[in-house]
Amino acid sequence: LLMASVGQAVYEKAPHLAVATPELITKHIFETRVANALLAFSGSSEAPGEAIGLALYFFNFSTWTGRPGLYLEDLYVKPEHRSKGIGKTLFRELALVAQEKDCARMDWSVLKWNKPSIDFYEKCLHAKAQDEWVGMRLEEEGIEILKNITKKE
Repeated sequence: LLMASVGQAVYEKAPHLAVATPELITKHIFETRVANALLAFSGSSEAPGEAIGLALYFFNFSTWTGRPGLYLEDLYVKPEHRSKGIGKTLFRELALVAQEKDCARMDWSVLKWNKPSIDFYEKCLHAKAQDEWVGMRLEEEGIEILKNITKKE
């Protein structure tokens, strides 16, 4: 999982932002279970080989639909294994999870410059860009500030 995190950060031109450690990944995926992971391997079920792909996801909830949604945080396939259907297979498995959990939709973000991925999502998966929404984020410093906001502010 750490390999995929670093690989994803390098692909997204932000390797300096990948600060995950094996301990953090173990804690939050396998112990507290705030996220889930699907892994693709190069071998068979008897001899799995190396991990070559990852889909990291979690569930949210929509008050509009009254149902859960599946949010795909990261999809990563090692460069030498791309264009072989692995990403499509990971998406298919995510669709099965989403249906099993009665999800009304699946959401994910993609960097605007990532044209190959956007083309894949739109042409192969029939996904629709959500142009009317703007992503917002608070990082640790912002969370700390927010914690101390008073009603007057």
